[in-house]
Amino acid sequence: MLSHLTLAILAQEHEETSSNVSLVLPETNELIAGIVAFAIVFFFVWKWALPAINRTLEARQQAIVGRLEEAEKAKGEAEKLLANYESQLSEARNRGNQVIEEARRTADQMKTDMLARAQAEADALLAKARQEAGTEKARALAEARQEVANMTIDLAEIVVEKNLDRSTQLALVESYIADLEKM
Repeated sequence: MLSHLTLAILAQEHEETSSNVSLVLPETNELIAGIVAFAIVFFFVWKWALPAINRTLEARQQAIVGRLEEAEKAKGEAEKLLANYESQLSEARNRGNQVIEEARRTADQMKTDMLARAQAEADALLAKARQEAGTEKARALAEARQEVANMTIDLAEIVVEKNLDRSTQLALVESYIADLEKM
């Protein structure tokens, strides 16, 4: 019995499987019509749409390549401009350093010149002051000599005019010293 039952179940499954497959597979005439319709659509797409799509893709690819080339050119120009700018900046820095160094040298030279001039002026003033002091000293000595000479002459005249005793001589010397202090 088991074998009959097994055969019956297998037969039933076979009928269900064949009826289920027929549900999924279309009829033969529908299958042929679908293949023909697909072939016609494929032919039109291949003949007209595909070349148009290819042309559009090629145009787009060329546009992208053109933009890439322009971008490369712009990049090259930018790099050249950057190099030029860096060169100019370096040159400007060098010039600035040269100007600063030259200004330092000029300032040092001016400082040296001013110090030398000031020293020369100080030396000249000192020499002039010494000369004036020497001249003034000589003039003062000359005046003092003249005054002493005059006083000596005056004193001699007084002494010669009078024959003096000791007390008169002392009074005369004291008078002479008082006159000297007044001068």
